[in-house]
Amino acid sequence: MSIDPKFLNLFVKATEKAAIGASKFIGKKDKIAADKGAVDPMRRELNKINMEGTIVIGEGEMDEAPMLYIGERLGTLNGPKFDIAVDPLEGTKFTANNQPNAFSVIAVANKGDLLKAPDTYMEKIAIGNNLPENLLDLDFKIEKNFRLLADAKGKKVSDLNACVMKRPRHDYIIKELDRLNVKINFITDGDIAGVLSVIGSDPKNDIYYSTGGGPEGVLAAAALSCYGGQIQGRLVLDDDEKIRAKKLGIKDFKKKYNINDIIKGDVIFCATGVTDGDLAKGVKDLGNEYEVNTFVLHKNKKVNKIITNIYNK
Repeated sequence: MSIDPKFLNLFVKATEKAAIGASKFIGKKDKIAADKGAVDPMRRELNKINMEGTIVIGEGEMDEAPMLYIGERLGTLNGPKFDIAVDPLEGTKFTANNQPNAFSVIAVANKGDLLKAPDTYMEKIAIGNNLPENLLDLDFKIEKNFRLLADAKGKKVSDLNACVMKRPRHDYIIKELDRLNVKINFITDGDIAGVLSVIGSDPKNDIYYSTGGGPEGVLAAAALSCYGGQIQGRLVLDDDEKIRAKKLGIKDFKKKYNINDIIKGDVIFCATGVTDGDLAKGVKDLGNEYEVNTFVLHKNKKVNKIITNIYNK
């Protein structure tokens, strides 16, 4: 079932107000204040919408105000039932340090259509569209995955570009990609933007290959599904996280989730820039007004655009 397009601008407004709130803390070296600056206005806007929304991907799993937590109900509770994945401020470090690629992001699907996952790590492989379904697999050797991708794209392995998060846990990936002469584009944080670097008319990367946040994996999958892209993820769970995952209905702790397991139907995705980045330009303070830019996708309605709005102070 398609989501009524009348909701699109309402969700856009939620990310835009969150981005404006966070922008007041750009360069102020205070990640906590920046996050709260995004959370409070986003919650206010979402609670105005005639819907019964439930956070299934959020910043915590209990009532941990000011965070938008898993299980929190939003909206007037009169209207359609939605599952909501949210990160009011993706890139708290980027905002605090006035660096690129901080944004406010939300994904909305009909109830039951988004993966419910705890706030934990997720192994991820992501690739773009127009490729054989379920081409790659987390359990294949790295070289096999890259040779399969190169063959499918009609390239040499050494012509592939890979996005990898620069972390010690990925040293084994980096060593193997160096051996294969794959060009690596490193990111330090913000793996939603990293995953989404594999889509678009001229993608920066052929593949994203890292372990990052589980919530970010679901949010990125929402956008990938609008493009026909692919992602495979597997949660990384310790004993405590397995208990939390079980409460969310997860029984197979080693399950590999392909994109149709993560996003089952129609989805709206909105990402509003806080600082300038790959998805959208950041908030501009024009004196008496703010200019904001939002990357917007609506899967069933084939919406794919950048929206610019002005808000009075």
